[in-house]
Amino acid sequence: MRSHLPHHPRRSAAAVPAVAALALALAACSGGSSDDGPVAAASAPSTISGNIEFWHFFTDREAEVIQSVVDDFETANPGVTVDVKSGQDDQKMRQAISAGQAIDVGLSYSTDQVGTLCSSGDFVDLTSFIDRDGIDLTQIPDTVLSYTEFDGSRCTMPALADVYGLYYNKTLLAAAGYTEPPKTLDELADMAVALTTYNDDGSIKTLGFMPLLGYYENSEAHWAPGADAQWLNDDGTSAIGSSEGWQTLLTWQQGLIERLGGYDLLADFQAALGQEFSAENDFQTGKVAMNIDGEYRTAFIADQAPDLDYGTAPVPSAAGHEDTYGAGYITGNIVGIGKGSTNPEAAWAFIKYLTTNTDAQVALSNGLKNVPTTADAIASPDLEVSDQFKTFLDIFENPNSQTTPPSPLGPEYQTILGTHTQKWRAGTVDDLPGMLKQVDDEINAAVQLQAGS
Repeated sequence: MRSHLPHHPRRSAAAVPAVAALALALAACSGGSSDDGPVAAASAPSTISGNIEFWHFFTDREAEVIQSVVDDFETANPGVTVDVKSGQDDQKMRQAISAGQAIDVGLSYSTDQVGTLCSSGDFVDLTSFIDRDGIDLTQIPDTVLSYTEFDGSRCTMPALADVYGLYYNKTLLAAAGYTEPPKTLDELADMAVALTTYNDDGSIKTLGFMPLLGYYENSEAHWAPGADAQWLNDDGTSAIGSSEGWQTLLTWQQGLIERLGGYDLLADFQAALGQEFSAENDFQTGKVAMNIDGEYRTAFIADQAPDLDYGTAPVPSAAGHEDTYGAGYITGNIVGIGKGSTNPEAAWAFIKYLTTNTDAQVALSNGLKNVPTTADAIASPDLEVSDQFKTFLDIFENPNSQTTPPSPLGPEYQTILGTHTQKWRAGTVDDLPGMLKQVDDEINAAVQLQAGS
């Protein structure tokens, strides 16, 4: 698991089979082509047929949900057969596409990859298909659209969204006298201290909130919107050192670490954490009272801890940013056509079905408990919305919600910051502004190196 990154494939580390040799799909129909890969035919075909190969990262229960929607697509398009390759992580998919394998449709778990997927040409520009078929992109929030394109190329469409908020154990909060979740970081810190209990040997028994980045979904990106912490300037260089939000967040973090007993004590607790996507997840077992997580956690709780009495809320805001409370971090799954596709029209029809068909979006959301990305799907009476899940729909539609900007570096700029925040949380850095300036320098050097490559 990439604990230093803002999001990572759910369960993919446990299910990444070796890439088998793939047979080229026979094309029964195809669009045009250019030096940059397939483009849309002048007019949409009246029928589509042939085989397409579809790679995605989901496994187990979630792979079954994906397969059910694939089955629905094949029923609606009896001339098309979708060969599904589940449990494939992004790196293997990109390597296969770059090696010339004819992957028609790829589903990526990381929006951070859109810069490399677009700039490398591994995923083709979908603009010709979108324009020809009159796809209504106003159905999709601008924040989501921003992570589907890079440098003028919209090489992906959003399949579903991941939205991050605060989970809280109602029973533990009530026992400490709290009836509501925190709305500010200061309130979160005070409640975290009050909710933390210790064993006789001084170790932590129950933790109010874990301030260490890298614990489950605690990441820089998921905290950033609450303090309006910025990542990149318009020219792609680092804005981290000049953004006051990062100093605000990291100073708050260090203060809470000290109030809870120090880094070593928290690190010992973290070392014994339950596996994130198992029934031993610390929040699900009551070892942690409050935690940042995505909307998909609601499905895991229903499956693994159905008796847990919990609520969800937006991530608390920093002082001075109280008016943005209710917003949060948005990312999600993106899907595109591989540059070697031998059946791009069928590939596009499948992508269009996954990303714009209301019934498909609702079925995926109900099964995976991810947030659908179209307004019609969110408004559908068939969408299953619990009180806990509604929090994430509200965050998704909040105009102040943010995402990480696309970059030709992919997620490297976030990795660079994470390398330094690991040292900061351990207390080995005294000069926070100086550290953030060093982060700027390293990111900018990587940007220059990439531009010259």
